[in-house]
Amino acid sequence: MGRYSRTRIAEGDGSGEDIVGIIDIGTSKISCLITVPPLMGLGISGNANASRFLGLGHQRSRGVKAGLVIDLDQAERAIRAAVAQAERGAGVTLDEVYVSVGGAQLRSDHFAASANVEHGVVTEADVERLMEGARSFAEREGRTLVHMNQLGFRLDQTSGIREPRGMAGKLLSSDIHAVTADESAVRNLRLLIERCLLRPHRLVPSAIASARAVASSEELQNGVTVIDLGAGATSIAVLADNHDLFADTVTIGGNHITYDIMRALDTPLAEAERIKALYGTMLEAGSDERDVVVYPRTRDAESEECQTTRARLRALIRPRIENLLDQVMVKLDGAGVQRYRGKHVVLTGGGAQLQGVAEFASQRLRCAVRVGKPQPLLGMPESICGPAFATAIGLVAAARDGSSVPAATGRMPVAGDGYLGRMGQWLRQSF
Repeated sequence: MGRYSRTRIAEGDGSGEDIVGIIDIGTSKISCLITVPPLMGLGISGNANASRFLGLGHQRSRGVKAGLVIDLDQAERAIRAAVAQAERGAGVTLDEVYVSVGGAQLRSDHFAASANVEHGVVTEADVERLMEGARSFAEREGRTLVHMNQLGFRLDQTSGIREPRGMAGKLLSSDIHAVTADESAVRNLRLLIERCLLRPHRLVPSAIASARAVASSEELQNGVTVIDLGAGATSIAVLADNHDLFADTVTIGGNHITYDIMRALDTPLAEAERIKALYGTMLEAGSDERDVVVYPRTRDAESEECQTTRARLRALIRPRIENLLDQVMVKLDGAGVQRYRGKHVVLTGGGAQLQGVAEFASQRLRCAVRVGKPQPLLGMPESICGPAFATAIGLVAAARDGSSVPAATGRMPVAGDGYLGRMGQWLRQSF
């Protein structure tokens, strides 16, 4: 989960620029990132919309498990500490916040929304009524909307329309991709943010944020699957033609590997994490049986020095990674987006730093796999631009492009038949 806010730089700065503050609330760490849009003409790799880094705060995560809030008091203290650290570095105060959701039983839905064109020419009001109806339909059955994007419009019998405003017609329709979350989980997240004296305003799926941070422009256009290997959960996103098509979560993460090592070696949790980070690998080497790893084993109040090998560590780690990747494939196959997920998979998140995981995933998924690292913001230290910060950096882009929409209610009829066929036709026309 994460959050970001819009406020303004303190008057003493003299610039009066809008700022964007991000908080990424994960199972292992809580990070607060504060940025500001760049001066005109400046950017990364010619991108004038890139943001400038102002400040960062991060704390060990508490009160969060697999993307869900399980202890409000502990989570509040960790968030307040991270925000205070970032605000001191940036010289600003955050107030209104945007929240990213990484767990909460995310679900992607595809459907079509329609609205009559009241005056014969499509206006902004017609589009707003259509989207209000889509929001209402997405939030049925106790779900909470966290993201919604259009996949092209249709006006009467004409499809593939990207901008309908100003065009003549009678019936305006749109194919919609919506991501919803469990209502109670989102309510607890909102409550947590409010307890930190911040106003929650907009929700963003962390899977989509991570994808925007690490996928190349070519991959976003041609189709890509991004898998964010977090500590408590793994998020999945599929994008094509620069549109978000799917987002979901698997409740397996890097911590599960740590627990497997801890139990198998009978060693403390902190030592199991150290062993995983320093010696864990998915690559096979002839010397693995001879490469010895020394570690303490604790029994009651005493500890003894023990040994294992890299080969045994790989045997401990492999089943968990296999299970994780298999569950990812089940999610993707069930979503019906096989033909749109591209020929490339990008791994990111802290778990993507496990040695050899990309090569192993490539064999298991039978496609090209690489580890994705986000591009640094202007003025951002390279040391904090690893895969573990993909969600936080991606949220800056999500805040800028406005693709995630606030939940709203409305009462417009929405139909959901034949979406995938229309989506396929629209994507073929668009490429």
